Amino acid sequence: MTEKTRYSDAELEEFKVIITTKLDKAYKDYELLKATVMNTDGNDISDTAPTFKVLEEGATTLTKEEAGQLAQRQMKFIQHLRAALVRIENKTYGVCRETGKLIPKERLKAVPHATLCIDAKQQGRK
Repeated sequence: MTEKTRYSDAELEEFKVIITTKLDKAYKDYELLKATVMNTDGNDISDTAPTFKVLEEGATTLTKEEAGQLAQRQMKFIQHLRAALVRIENKTYGVCRETGKLIPKERLKAVPHATLCIDAKQQGRK
């Protein structure tokens, strides 16, 4: 029996649903983080109450910096998911870029944007 070299169209469609769902959630999370950084949802009085502003300023700056970093990470995750959708369209999704073998379904369901099988990933860390 020959070893499979790519996933079937039905399997690719299954992965596409998983990725699209994760992508939708990732966009929502990104928008929340972006709103935190830009303070677009601020209907409170924190920016007009001088008594508390001095005490809160350091914490607010830190929170915005953290939210900014998280937003950058989220955008990178979105880009990886988009790239995975392109690989599905090209029918190269799920193929390890190092070994050329299929990445196990379990790994792709856990990390749908994976481009390396576990063996190749562990080789890169050594």
